[in-house]
Amino acid sequence: MRLTPFPVGLLFGLGLCLSGMTSAAKVLGFLDLAGPWDPSLALVMGGALVVALPAFRIALRRDRTFAGEPFDWPAPKAIDGRLIGGSLIFGIGWGLVGLCPGPAIADIGFLDGRAALFVLAMAAGMAVFAALPALRAPADAALEDG
Repeated sequence: MRLTPFPVGLLFGLGLCLSGMTSAAKVLGFLDLAGPWDPSLALVMGGALVVALPAFRIALRRDRTFAGEPFDWPAPKAIDGRLIGGSLIFGIGWGLVGLCPGPAIADIGFLDGRAALFVLAMAAGMAVFAALPALRAPADAALEDG
């Protein structure tokens, strides 16, 4: 049984809570350039880069994780219409609601009904994707090629 994901997820959720990124109003304040702009999301992203970039440089020099598992780096893929379309859908949803998956799941712990509705809608979208062969076939082919 792998125990590493739980503390890492807990640390991530704690970071989201402490930075205020579970607040949809804070995120929408960052995305609303015409209103009273809140730069705190940019500062949190910048702080994440300061931590992540050296960690990735170290990881790229290793062939195993600290837990002893082999690294499974994704193969680079071309930017295509599916990636752009998915990014647009994600961005529009983020801009409308002010939530993305991580903060929404953390907000469920605060019994936030709006976040729970968001997560249910997200799960429904994932179910539709999984159920429609026309959407899934290109993704399955890409996994087989990779």
